[in-house]
This record gives sequence, C-alpha cells and structure tokens, in this order.
Amino acid sequence: MCRMGTGIQLRLLAVSVLASSFALAQTVADLRPEWRKVGGTTVDLMLAAPATGPVDAVWFAADGRTLYARTHSGKTFETADFETWTASVSPATRPDSNESPAVDRLPISRAVLRSSSADPRHIYALADQIYASEDNGRNWTNLTAYKDRSVIGPGARDLAVSPLDANQLVVANERGVWRSLDGGLSWNGLNGSLPNLKARRILATPANGRGVQIEIDGIGAAELPPGNSSMQSAWQTVRNASGAQELELRRGLSAQFGVEITAFAVAGDTAYAGSSDGRIWASTDRGRSWNLPRSSGSGAIEHLWTDTQAPRVALAATRGPGIHVLRTTNTGGFWDDLTANLPDVAAHGVAADLAAGALYVATDRGVFLAHEDLVAPGPPSGWTRITGNLPPVAANAVSLDAAASQLYVALDGYGVYAAPAPHRIGSVRVVNAADFSTRAAAPGSLVSVLGTRVLSARANDLEFPILGSSETGTQIQVPFEVNGPSVGVALDAASGKASIDLAVQLTSPAIFVDRDGAPMVLDANTGLMLDAQNTAHSNGRIQILATGLGRVKPQWPSGLPAPLENPPAVSAAVNAYLDRTPLEVTRATLAPGYVGLYLIELQLPALVNAGPAELYVAADGQESNRVRVYLEP
Repeated sequence: MCRMGTGIQLRLLAVSVLASSFALAQTVADLRPEWRKVGGTTVDLMLAAPATGPVDAVWFAADGRTLYARTHSGKTFETADFETWTASVSPATRPDSNESPAVDRLPISRAVLRSSSADPRHIYALADQIYASEDNGRNWTNLTAYKDRSVIGPGARDLAVSPLDANQLVVANERGVWRSLDGGLSWNGLNGSLPNLKARRILATPANGRGVQIEIDGIGAAELPPGNSSMQSAWQTVRNASGAQELELRRGLSAQFGVEITAFAVAGDTAYAGSSDGRIWASTDRGRSWNLPRSSGSGAIEHLWTDTQAPRVALAATRGPGIHVLRTTNTGGFWDDLTANLPDVAAHGVAADLAAGALYVATDRGVFLAHEDLVAPGPPSGWTRITGNLPPVAANAVSLDAAASQLYVALDGYGVYAAPAPHRIGSVRVVNAADFSTRAAAPGSLVSVLGTRVLSARANDLEFPILGSSETGTQIQVPFEVNGPSVGVALDAASGKASIDLAVQLTSPAIFVDRDGAPMVLDANTGLMLDAQNTAHSNGRIQILATGLGRVKPQWPSGLPAPLENPPAVSAAVNAYLDRTPLEVTRATLAPGYVGLYLIELQLPALVNAGPAELYVAADGQESNRVRVYLEP
C-alpha cells in the first residue's frame, strides 16, 4: 500500500467492514438464522497433521475404494476420495479382526497384526506404536515413533491395510484417522472434514484481540486465532484460556462437597456450583462459604450461567429427566422451572441477555430460544427451536458475545457455528460500528443501529448521514458538529419512530474488527491484512482502520468521503502501543475515499519479538479496544 493511498485494497476492505456490521438475514417469525461455520473440526497438536477426537475403528470396503471410520460416539463415516467424509447409511461390514497372520514373534506383547491380500508378506502390528515387518516378524520397524512419542498421536485403536495396495495403511487412534501411502514412512491426517471435534464448552467469544475459545474433550482449552476463521482452520491449544481455571475450581469443590462438581459460574463476589447429583450451591463471598444446597429434582447440572451486572440472577441447564432449565432471582434461595415445552432430552448449556429477557439453551435436539422475565419469578413461556442450516446433531454449548449480538453454539462433532442473535431482530440497539461494543460515540464516528432499517436520524437540527441500511440494521455517521455528553437522536425507521440517547465523547477510538475478532490492520507496503500467516516485520509500517478519533483539521463535512489526496488530519493527540510500548505514529487522518473511517499509520521498531502482540491506540488519552497482531523480526 502506498503511503498516501490505500487504493483498491482499502476500498474493498472498507466495503467488507461496513457490510459485516449489519449482515443479518433472518426474521423473528421464522427463527432460522443463517449460521456460519467458525473454524474447522481439527486442532493443531504438533503431530503429522491436524488432529480431531477419538476414532475406534477403520476398515476398507472389499474393493478397497471406500474407507470407513467409526468414531468414539458410535457414528460411522465414509470417504471415497480420502478428503471428504459423509455419514454412512449402510456401511460395508467390517472384516473379522481375529483373522491375523502368523509371525515368528511380536514387536511388543499383545500387538494386533494386519496384512493385505495384495501382499501377505507385508505385515503391520498395532500397539503403542505402529510397526512393520517384511520377514514374517523376525525383524520389526517402528513406523511412528519420534523420540518418546508417536507422530500420529497416542492411543492406537485400529489399523486397516488396503486390499489393493499393501503400502496403504490407515490407523484410528485417540487423535483421529491417519493414512500412509508408503508403508508408514510418512503420514497424513484424514481429519479435515471428519465431524469428530468434541467441543464441550465455549470458554470465550471474540474480544480484545482474542478469538473464540473452546474446551475440547481429552485436549483442553483451544482457540481459533482471529483471522483464521475459515471452515478448515485448525484450533490452537492455549494455556490460561478464559474460563479454563474453572476445571481446577471444580476439582477443589468436588473434594470439599464430597460429590463431583460439574458446573461453576461466578460474577463478582457471587458464585454458583452444580453437582452430578443435581444439587446447586450458592456463595456471596467468592466461595469462602456456601449456602445449603438446593436440589434441582433432576439429573446432573450440566452448566450454570449468571449475569455480571445482576449476579442474584442465575440459570442452570440439567441433564434431566423432566426438568432441564432452572432460574433463580434471589442468589439460589429458590429455583423455578423454565422447561415448559422443551423436549425431554438433556440440556447442556445456557446463555441469556438479561436486559432483553432472551434465553438460549443447548440440548440434544439443538438450540432453543425463549423470552422470559429473568429478574422476577413468573410462569415460563414457550420455547422455539432455532436451527436454520445447522447440522441436525446435539448442541453441547451456547454463548452470546459481550454485546449479545452474536450467538455461538458448539455442536457435537461439528465444532462451532455462529449467527446474529435472533432475539435482536426487531429490537433497536446502537453499537459501535468498529468493535460492536456499546462504547460512547465521538464526533465523526460510525455507529450501527441494529434491529431495524433507519430512514432518517436527527438530533435537533443535526442530520445523521445514513451510510448503509438493510431490514435488520443501519449504519450512520455521528456528525462532526455533535456535542456531548449525550444527545437524543430521533429515528424514523421502517418499524416506526423511535428515539435513542447516544453517549458522546470528544474521542472514543475503536479499531475495526470482523465478527470473529480479526483486526483491520494492514501492511502499509502491500495493502494486505496482517494475520498469523501474513505477519508484520521489524522496521515495517502498518496501517490501522479505526473510528471514533473525533474532529479533524481542516474541518470536513459530515457524510462526505474524505479526499484521496491530503485527507484531513486528526485534531486529537493519537498514540499507539505494542505490548504497552509506545510506537511512532507517522500519520492519523480520515481514510481517503470513505466516510467515518480513520487511517492510522505506525512505524514498527527496528527489532520486534516474534509471535503475537497486543496493539491498541489512544486519542487524547481515550483508549481503544485491544487487538492481536503477529510479528516476525
């Protein structure tokens, strides 16, 4: 990207940013949101290829053209191209595993032997590692060992050899399905499209430079780094993940209460704990003391949710039978049943938007939505299933982002999906257009009005320019002339007239991020977005797309694209920080050719540490959201 231009790259990028702020496609009536896949069904464990969950058995069809795999959940999948898996309707019969060749000796006791009808002399053995012999077992070669571990992961469970080629073998183990075409000299994973990722909980949604974080059975916490949210991107294991410390807390409470603690939630000084026998404890002093437990009258407590602003309100999802969703409005003094018309299947997760009275639950039959008064006891309302284009499998977890605008769900085997939260449709709400937060606006900044098409917006004699609109959202610019600390904005919307109180500060910077947390940070020379694959380098220049930097000089009319040459400069003092170390800001202007966007250019130091780093900006002391950038020396 040239110094003064942002050219075609910036133009296309800005259009993408604007569109993502209000790309909502469903209506309240059908409750069938357009779900998007967030990441793939594999996790990077530094093996021969990305891994997935446990697979118990693999076998070839008699003609050798189709491979079958049975996952630990009991589901069978097949592939003919060794890339794409589909659910098997009538899988071929698995060969009798008792038919194994006779050998002089085994490489290790209790090893299981396999050979191919294409060449019975080529024998393989399945044990802690995979072995091969071509002299009837007198000598064995270890095919998978590297130092003290296996390159395809632990827990080998099955091995199949192609009836067409003795050099083609497939292994099933705790980390998925693995294939070799050269007799085990090299390995590749067949896990990319196998729906077998056991995402048990959603630990965190994208925020402050962090991507979606989940808990995977048998693996632990993992994150999808921002910018890597394609349907095939592998999850990355992380330490100290948001919410990951809950496991240690549950272990300690299990010992204290003498029963397995299966769920935990905390907000401020208030904490809740649920057990495998259906009891729920509450504490108002961060767990130093606990009230007597209340019985749910149902099965294990699968998940607990509480509101950070009103921790006296909590929700519980239970395995059942009968009761599956419980609510307390008095810190666990009593719990009332909200199950109503939910199907009598296990509920695994619960999330809510307290202010909107919206409640979501993840069950063995998918995700359901209800509208409840969550702050006062009352009879339950009915539930509506929200499926859309989701695979028809159990939902293990559900979560809302911080703005309660995006809904995330973890599906059994299929990973994570996200969609605009259905309860927001028809409910007018204003968020920052850059990071979807409720931070204050600033003169000249962009905000999005969610829930309706806005025809016009005014505050006294000030007209708010409308930049883009759909039936479910509108993006507007706050006029440069507006003054705070708040302003009443009258909206003429397709759904009728409405008014909002808009908080305004002289500056309120926010770096643009996409809905999965990837920041709009570019390499200044190439114009390409920076991410884990396209990193920033020492002594390089980077550019940030932001909003909320306030007034400019010379003054510029609201609603008018900034000039391509010599765009107005930001009046406020702009600073930038990389891992809290100040960076040189070489310019801060309106983004050429756009309305409400600002362009900040930074000079990186002569030497930077390799890896991820936290980046944020400030305007007259007001700090932006934190984003993550990746660096190389």
